[in-house]
Amino acid sequence: MPKQKTRKSVAKRVKITAKGKVLRTTASRGHLLTGKSRKRKRQLRGSSPLSAADRRRVLSQIAG
Repeated sequence: MPKQKTRKSVAKRVKITAKGKVLRTTASRGHLLTGKSRKRKRQLRGSSPLSAADRRRVLSQIAG
């Protein structure tokens, strides 16, 4: 039986921690940053964990 391929588009967008949590980048940080306050942009930095329902779906696409 052939191996399952990794979805590269998903793999580039998420990061898996050592304990198996899935981290994603925060939305609304790509463009139109001049209209957002400095505080809002600062809080959009970094990563946030994915919900449990989405984590199962993402892990099945990355497992390859």
